[in-house]
Amino acid sequence: MEYKDYYKTLGVGKQASQDEIKKAYRKLAVKYHPDKNKGDKSAEERFKEVSEAYEVLGNPEKRKQYDMLGANWKQYQNAGFNKSHSAGGGPGGAYSYGFQGDPSDFFGEASGFSDFFASFFGGGSRKSKSGFDQGFGGFGFEPAGADLEGELSISIQEAYNGTERIIDAGGEKIKVKIKPSAYDGLKLRIKGKGQKVPGGQAGDLFLRINVLPNNIYERKGNDLYMEIPLDLFTAFLGGKQEVISLSGHLMVNIPEGTQNGKQLRLKGKGMPVYGNPGKYGDLYVKLNVQLPAKLSPEQKELIHKLKISMQEQYA
Repeated sequence: MEYKDYYKTLGVGKQASQDEIKKAYRKLAVKYHPDKNKGDKSAEERFKEVSEAYEVLGNPEKRKQYDMLGANWKQYQNAGFNKSHSAGGGPGGAYSYGFQGDPSDFFGEASGFSDFFASFFGGGSRKSKSGFDQGFGGFGFEPAGADLEGELSISIQEAYNGTERIIDAGGEKIKVKIKPSAYDGLKLRIKGKGQKVPGGQAGDLFLRINVLPNNIYERKGNDLYMEIPLDLFTAFLGGKQEVISLSGHLMVNIPEGTQNGKQLRLKGKGMPVYGNPGKYGDLYVKLNVQLPAKLSPEQKELIHKLKISMQEQYA
């Protein structure tokens, strides 16, 4: 049986951090993934190798157990799996197991990993015919698939109302529900929809929400900001002005003598608070007073008279 150097498989040193191991695995998994290399048997085999390596090194406890094997792995192999060993009776007392009989009874069907993996770590967490958990000396564990990541883009209106998406995860159609007020960078976890491994537990799928930019609304937390034009006469005399919010059309009161750049606060007309139904942020509306681009002679004369009148008022 050939010894598997999992550190070499992932291209990292034995002192590599867990984060470095994870990054190395993800890079290789993307490179050799079967979906990306259809029909390429060598890539498929390489993908299995890096997946097996990550099954061990990606978990600190399992990695520790693997490191403990170290130079003793041949002694462990030479001990023979068809012999009877009692607890504590492994080579040097370091590795103990309590199984008698043919190892195929113990491991069951092949797990899809190498003989080395099966010999030292078991074929998964299935029970053998003898009733023991698979694996020796507490080394058996259920292999788990890696977590996968993706991204979903939604509009600000979809973020306001909540929405659904149908995505394709490895050929499986999945409905993803997004709650109201989803924000940019929000991560959704979909359990069991990550990488699948033979005889093991699938990883999870993490989806990052990307809220697309909007040319009307600017979002700051749960508050929204927008600008609207206001005609000169409504600014002078006051009146009603239509505002289109994400919740619908509103008619707001414009005070008499409104100055250019004035900001109105519409309470509760912002974004809903994520995970807190019934609570909303505010909508802030900046008023941009619009001046007429062209005036007729009669209009100029009227404005001139208004100017004289107002000058007399402030004299």
